[in-house]
Amino acid sequence: METVSTNRAHGGTQGIYRHGSDATGTNMTFSVYVPPHEEGARLPVLWYLSGLTCTHANVTEKGEFREACAKHGIIFVAPDTSPRGDDVPDEDGYDFGKGAGFYVDATEKPWAANYRMRSYVEEELPTLIAAQFPMADMTRQSITGHSMGGHGALTIGLRNPNRFRSISAFAPVVSPIHCPWGEKALGRYIGEDRAGWRQYDACALIEDGARVKELLVDQGDADNFLEEQLNPDLLRDACKRAGIDLTLRMQPGYDHSYYFISTFLGEHVGWHAERLKR
Repeated sequence: METVSTNRAHGGTQGIYRHGSDATGTNMTFSVYVPPHEEGARLPVLWYLSGLTCTHANVTEKGEFREACAKHGIIFVAPDTSPRGDDVPDEDGYDFGKGAGFYVDATEKPWAANYRMRSYVEEELPTLIAAQFPMADMTRQSITGHSMGGHGALTIGLRNPNRFRSISAFAPVVSPIHCPWGEKALGRYIGEDRAGWRQYDACALIEDGARVKELLVDQGDADNFLEEQLNPDLLRDACKRAGIDLTLRMQPGYDHSYYFISTFLGEHVGWHAERLKR
């Protein structure tokens, strides 16, 4: 692991790191904020998955999470959203290819060689964090994310309920099977057999038996993607049928941007902190 940069922030250290990934076959960059702590302390970990067009940098630079993480003693990890590099396949448009990995393991050519973000986030990067950050208590993890990353947080959390003590999301794509972004991404990464898409759809996972105690979702009611792409009512209905306690907060006047995320990310850190410290 290579250290790209470190900066002092709220008494802790904001670091940017790079490593060679076996999962994606590329170099991957990620950020880790380690709050101030006593020597020998073990700190819980909160994962944040970013959305379309983003890298680790968007939330790291604009998320305003560090004060809350320092207060609650939580490590904050932000991976990239896709593989990068000149040899990585891509295409024009913001909603597919680089910056749009959708946290899946692609099975279709040419995407399958590099677009393995599910394995990267679920397996490879946690192993690296555990090895390189000895203060990280990997028995206490939670996950959150925004938009495509909200989809990632929900699906990864639902598939791994014993790993994550809590799951939240900001304006998530709750059902890629039922929106243009998801149909394009899953159809091309996974193939035309829609049965294979269900493992990457939060509502379908719940319908197929995935269970967690509770979920927290914030959604701006002025979000221009709300009706066509995000469809939070589908998640509300799925959770109601499954008996999952969903707190869906429709935030008046907020859009899809980091102005929205930064307003409420500190609250999410606190919400996760309560569950991580039980």
